[in-house]
Amino acid sequence: MFRSLATAASGMEAQQTKLDVTANNIANVSTNGFKKGRAEFADLIYQQIRPAGAPTGNGAQAPTPTEIGLGVRLSGTSREHSQGEMHVTQNQLDIAIEGQGFLPVTLPSGETAYTRNGALHTTAEGRLVNADGYTVGGDITIPPEAQTVYIAADGTVSARVPGDSAATELGQIQLATFANPAGLESQGSTLFRETGASGTAVLGTPGDGGAGAIRQGMLEVSNVNVVEEMVDLISGQRAYEINSRVIKAADEMLGQTAALR
Repeated sequence: MFRSLATAASGMEAQQTKLDVTANNIANVSTNGFKKGRAEFADLIYQQIRPAGAPTGNGAQAPTPTEIGLGVRLSGTSREHSQGEMHVTQNQLDIAIEGQGFLPVTLPSGETAYTRNGALHTTAEGRLVNADGYTVGGDITIPPEAQTVYIAADGTVSARVPGDSAATELGQIQLATFANPAGLESQGSTLFRETGASGTAVLGTPGDGGAGAIRQGMLEVSNVNVVEEMVDLISGQRAYEINSRVIKAADEMLGQTAALR
């Protein structure tokens, strides 16, 4: 009975973690470029009372083992990097990645982070940055007098300024791809950091080498499905409730044992 208390408690902790992940997904349903998380679990070590094949007498052997599980543990919280829906904004500095890849972002420390949030802006000097002011796309500067900015599917950035009949090419936005995007480490602000599990970032031209194409005037919204999250919320709540009932049942059994005369 003491074993059942610990086992059920591990189940309650697991469902609490699942609820935490689900709550974060729902909270970020409107966050551009957000990738939903998923809690993954594994059963704990088993207490083996009798192994399979153990002699049972008269030359016979046990066909199955006798073992009791000790609960569940959190094995990881992975990110699902599936494509989110494309939302048309008509803002010439908004871009969405259609396919694989991440926008490289230079942090103040000089380290490179990666994001799927293509809501871009310009500084007073015209430098292309993200919403946090971090440089995007290899330090591309747009002239302050530019009337129209063009971002092609291959990441080429051009601008038309007064007095010029043709647009001037300013640079090219490259995309980073990873062998295992699920291994990226979340940094907040829809930024990810490269890790040993993700593999080294491979920079390339959008549309080539497995990298997706860039779509101007669009944003990729969160890939969270609210209906799925609500189902997970309900199932997690019920699982938590059932585990709590196991603890209550074990407690009642212990109470009955303690009351024996």
